[in-house]
Amino acid sequence: MEIVFTVLILLLAVAGSGVLTRALPFKLPLPLVQIAIGAILAWPRFDLHVKFDPEIFMLLFIPPLLFADGWRIPKREFFMARRAIVMLALGLVFMTVLVVGYFVHALVPEISLPVAFALAAVLSPTDAVALSGIAGKGKIPGQLMHILEGEALMNDASGLVALKFAIAAALTGVFSLRDASISFVVIAAGGLAVGAAVSAAFSYVSTRFLSLTEEGDPAPGVVMTLLIPFAAYLCAERFELSGILAAVAAGMTMNYTSIVNQGQVSSRVRASSTWTMIEFVFNGMVFIMLGLQFPHILGRALLDAHHTSGDAQVGRLIGYIVAVALALYAMRFVWVWMLRWFASRGAAKQGVSNAVPGLRMVSVTTVAGVRGAVTLAGVLSLPELLPNGTPLPGRDLAIFIASGVILLSLLIAVVALPMLLRGWRRGKDPHAAEENLARTLSAQAAIRAVDQVHDKECANLEESAAAYAADVTARVMDLYRRRLATLDGEQEPRELARRADALEFQMKLAAMRAERKTLLELRDSQRINDETMNKLMREVDLSETALTARKR
Repeated sequence: MEIVFTVLILLLAVAGSGVLTRALPFKLPLPLVQIAIGAILAWPRFDLHVKFDPEIFMLLFIPPLLFADGWRIPKREFFMARRAIVMLALGLVFMTVLVVGYFVHALVPEISLPVAFALAAVLSPTDAVALSGIAGKGKIPGQLMHILEGEALMNDASGLVALKFAIAAALTGVFSLRDASISFVVIAAGGLAVGAAVSAAFSYVSTRFLSLTEEGDPAPGVVMTLLIPFAAYLCAERFELSGILAAVAAGMTMNYTSIVNQGQVSSRVRASSTWTMIEFVFNGMVFIMLGLQFPHILGRALLDAHHTSGDAQVGRLIGYIVAVALALYAMRFVWVWMLRWFASRGAAKQGVSNAVPGLRMVSVTTVAGVRGAVTLAGVLSLPELLPNGTPLPGRDLAIFIASGVILLSLLIAVVALPMLLRGWRRGKDPHAAEENLARTLSAQAAIRAVDQVHDKECANLEESAAAYAADVTARVMDLYRRRLATLDGEQEPRELARRADALEFQMKLAAMRAERKTLLELRDSQRINDETMNKLMREVDLSETALTARKR
């Protein structure tokens, strides 16, 4: 009963965080609000403490979130930026493990070198969810955001694989760079293959047996999509491969499966709304659980240090957090600057002038490397005991430093990112031209299809029926002709079409809201039942959704 009560409290906290963010007179990032709510719930008066089990956390929360991110991320931009993403997700991670690992060991000698490498490994992965919540939608230029999202998708796996080898070195005292490199390639490639295979298998099963391409209830297929990330993760982990990369690969493969592209509309609409809700709930739970852990980890450690050694030890512990965070930022800044410098030299050789690294771009990329829940889950997975039964030296201090760096990176991003992004000229939308092209070609194809249906259906009609059919055809075609007019290159007809389109939008929206109000009144007066109202209300809601989607 206590577990059920705790889950309900967490769900209420997630919902309340969304309401609170909108109600506040000043703007605060949602992840920070959720962490604060979690910290309040951990206050002794509430005494809500959730044991953070790293294995359960990694299985329950990480696969669906990475699956959704992999499904959503633009694949073309991901592959176009693959070199930068690989250099950040692999090169930067391994250099961070090496450089920051030695730095931590030199800074805190009581942390052994393998544990220092393990700490650096868990501090390597970044959190794109926290970043987008802090920066706001559309504030970071699209190309840079695609790189940061791709980095966050891939570096979870590289950081946790590096952690695995660091833990093995800490427990056995043996480490082979050659064996570790071969194992990493096998683990990463195997995880990607397993994830793609699971997603493709789901597409085959759903098309053959669930009849999702025909009219029917889409619920079974939507439920199946919820199981894909867990299936991919567990299958990969069963064969000692990267479950995280399996979840990412499964999500990216979903864009190319037949069920997503050819399935019925109701299945896609329901799946989209379901996954939107899951992402909100799971992301909220992750940050609230982070907030629940911080008082017990940071607060208890600082209080114990104050009672045993006084303020000097408290200052030393805080200094460790600040020093490690600065080392991470310095490593990231230098690495990104070098990547931009080499890219600019390559561009200069091809005749592109003024191709020099931009300080603002490098600074934003550096500050955008916020740490999140994967870091905490990774550091808490450090074993408590060595094989001989003695405690692992430096484990508690490593957990304290990792928790402090997570919180500090979030706070720095909240303060610094808006300052760095202020006044940044983002230029024109690079995808506006291709969007106009797609709208134009699809509208032209729709007009041709309507014309073909008219010729086929009206071939043998009598005069009055043919005239009525021609009127229907003209009304349907007019929708697409006006859409083409709004995309016209000439200014005057485009403005007239846009004004007509805006007037039609207002009229349709007013009509749909009047429909909805009337349906509610009919239900309240018992003239229709709930089933009838829900069916008609859904039709109005879907129509309004389609109408407003074009205005976003």
